[in-house]
Amino acid sequence: MKIIIIGCGRVGAELTHDLSLRGHHVTVIDNDPLSFESLGPSFKGDKVVGVGFDRDVLVKAGIQKTDALAAVTVSDEANVVAARIAKQVFRVPRVAARVYDPRKAEIYRRLGISTISPVALGAARLAELLSFTHLDTKTCLGSGEVEIVEVEVPATLAGRAVSDIDVPGEVRIISLTRSGKTFLPVASTTFQTGDLLHLGVVEEHRDRVADLFK
Repeated sequence: MKIIIIGCGRVGAELTHDLSLRGHHVTVIDNDPLSFESLGPSFKGDKVVGVGFDRDVLVKAGIQKTDALAAVTVSDEANVVAARIAKQVFRVPRVAARVYDPRKAEIYRRLGISTISPVALGAARLAELLSFTHLDTKTCLGSGEVEIVEVEVPATLAGRAVSDIDVPGEVRIISLTRSGKTFLPVASTTFQTGDLLHLGVVEEHRDRVADLFK
């Protein structure tokens, strides 16, 4: 894939390094040419000096043939402007923006822009660690509104069916691991003590799910 990263700070440099290791061709845009030093001499992609939401700069970076773009500068507004231009003007298939303010992230998502909010994700993870919950969060979706969690089935739920746990719009059992084998359960699948479940949980209902699996 051809990917453009706007912003070569810590996140941008780390993201660039990760994507490069995965075999993607990465072009990095930053208005400070010194920022590219963080990429190191092994970086084989392209570097473009300029403002990430300037159309001429984006064209120079090859946006017309780009498969994906991530805007990760320190400015929420700059990230969103760049993301909207990429999505609406150049029709880039995959576009994401880092947004620090969780309230803004929600607004931008309504505009069709995928956003990542480090503040919301970090707060959710810290809350989990401090509350000693036994639900192990594997990943968060959106800005943390939905979590994929891992939990072991307690004896109190043995013999219960998947349909007893699934709640539309709140929690959905994604997979079940039993005796080292993982499969997609159906509504009638019954639990056994020690089963390992992966669930999709709406963040605001997490405590209710945690109580269920005590």
